[in-house]
Amino acid sequence: MAKLYFNYSAMNAGKSTVLLQASHNYHEQGMHTLLMTAALDDRAGVGRIASRIGLGKEADLFGGDTDVFASISARHAEKHIDCVMIDEAQFLSDAQVWQLCRVTDELRIPVLCYGLRTDFMGKLFPGSAALLALADHLREIRTICWCGSKASMVLRMDAGGNAVKAGTQVVIGGNDVYASVCRKHWKSGEPHRDAE
Repeated sequence: MAKLYFNYSAMNAGKSTVLLQASHNYHEQGMHTLLMTAALDDRAGVGRIASRIGLGKEADLFGGDTDVFASISARHAEKHIDCVMIDEAQFLSDAQVWQLCRVTDELRIPVLCYGLRTDFMGKLFPGSAALLALADHLREIRTICWCGSKASMVLRMDAGGNAVKAGTQVVIGGNDVYASVCRKHWKSGEPHRDAE
């Protein structure tokens, strides 16, 4: 039976690297994967999943109005898909996560989602909330705070490196905008050792 998986973490835990490695493993066994990523995140280029260590691969895009079930079904009709892998899964809508459930239940294709659990305010993203509720398997990919503790939160920083605690939920950026920290340093707003 195919299942829906949600692999989540704070930023910089290696989610994209793990996704690309898993896809490579499928290809080594002669299987085919469909990679998807959020249209609004073009840091690696439009329609591209890339890791900080230099790995990258082209991917189909999903936006807020994409019917992911229809998109995956159409691609599966063109060429057999053994596994769907979705990067930036926090940007899925609740309806799209239900569509991914249909992919596993009706098309019998495993779906591996990778994304952030919470935003910089400590709130669940809509896609993450739905995946936490509906996924068959949950897995935390861990990274560390600058203090050595497990990083489970994300701080957003302004241009001066100061923590921002309010604003729009989504601002696309990397280490110049966000820092993965433990809950203690998230609460105190300390994005790096210099802040102490």
